[in-house]
Parts: sequence; C-alpha cells; structure tokens
Amino acid sequence: MSKLKPYSIEDASAETAKLRPSEAAEVLPGIPYGREDHVLSPAYWKWRCDVGEEEGHDYVSRSSSLREEVGFCLLGGFGIKMETNDAFFRHLKGHGVFDGRHIDEAEVFNLLDQRIEVEGRAQKYRFPKQKAKRIAEAMSQLDVDRLSRLPDKEFRAALCELPGIGPKTASWIARNWKGADNVAIIDIHVLRAGHFIGLFDQGAQLPNDYYLLEDRFLAFAKSLGVRPSVLDAVMWSDMRIFGSTLVNRATAA
Repeated sequence: MSKLKPYSIEDASAETAKLRPSEAAEVLPGIPYGREDHVLSPAYWKWRCDVGEEEGHDYVSRSSSLREEVGFCLLGGFGIKMETNDAFFRHLKGHGVFDGRHIDEAEVFNLLDQRIEVEGRAQKYRFPKQKAKRIAEAMSQLDVDRLSRLPDKEFRAALCELPGIGPKTASWIARNWKGADNVAIIDIHVLRAGHFIGLFDQGAQLPNDYYLLEDRFLAFAKSLGVRPSVLDAVMWSDMRIFGSTLVNRATAA
C-alpha cells in the first residue's frame, strides 16, 4: 500500500467554497485552482460541475430496487463498458434475476453467456462465469430489510461483506440507491484525473488505498464548493469518453 498523506474534509478551505479563487490560489495544498479553459484543472472541474447542476443531474436511481442496484453494479467494473453493463442488466432483469426468487449460478451464467444486442451489434458478456457466481451469491445473501435501515457508510460497509463487492462497487450502490453524498466513487477514470492535478499520489492504488483516496476527493469537492456526486460523475464521464484527448490537451497547454 502506498504511503498517502490523508486529507480530512476540514482541510478544504471554507473560503474557496464560497468565492471563486484566483488562478494561482491553492484549493488544497500544492494544487492551484487554474483556469476553466485549462482542461483537467480544478477550475475546469468546477465549471463542469456547475454545468451538471444546471442540467439537473442528481445521479440517483429512484426507481430501482436494492437487488437491481446490486446486480447492476456487480455487472459493471473494470473492462466493462457502461453500454454493455446496461444491456446485460436489462437482459437479466427481464428474466427475473432480481425479483427476489432463488437464483442459481447456472441460470445467471446461461443468460450472461448469450449474445445480445449492444449498440446495434450482437455481443457477449466478458466475464460470464465470474459475474454469474457473484450475482447468484449476492442475491442469496442480500438482507434488504436490514440494509435499508443503515446509515450511508454503515450501508456501504455491510455491502462490502458480500462476495465480489469492494469499496468502489459498494460506494456506487450507496450513491445510486441511497443518494449518498458522503462517499465517492473512485474508479480508474477518477484516479487518472486526480493523478494529473496532483490530488492523488502517483503510487496510489485501487482498491488498497480507496479510503485515503476518498478522503482527498471529498476534501477537493468541498474546496471547489461542489457535490461529490456531481464531481465524480463528470470526472468519470469526461475521462471515460475523452481521457487521452483531454490529457494531451492539458499537457500541451
């Protein structure tokens, strides 16, 4: 595990949450605010969050059951495009996998091993055996009534006890289902953005350093005066779609 200096939320300046800082002002120690037209700078991310807020995004799923959210998030993760994730989630949901009945691993595997239409062409899921096992086990062990009564971070900790669910997936479920804004969804895209501006140490790794990375991220969000749920969402979106292009532009600036 890399040696990270943890930030607490209190490290974030209350003044920068209220006032737009100058270009040279540090939003956190060693991290200058920059300019909006300098892509990947703190100022850029502040602007992107403001746009996201204006568009009314709250990044919360209000119509899904907890079983559905757990299944959806288990289907995602490294190496799985969001479009593929969504298509196979709908495929499994359509066959009653998340209805609360007993589901065995073989049934889930058979569904994930089928070719279905994703973005106009037939595709298979990348890790059908691994994810079938995790989904079947999670559905059998999920105590919806107990989990529903837990505060956000206790809810996340309880989810981490389920097979195949680590802090990122548990945070994703907590955000989607409970609207938790006191956690962060740190994936490889957010990690890259944080590395670029010096928010995260270059040696920081997922999942080992997850909670230290989260502390820094939450302090950064507070220093910008933005909601963590909007900040990690716009970072994920921009870096997923334009990551290499944005890094090249920022490096050339």
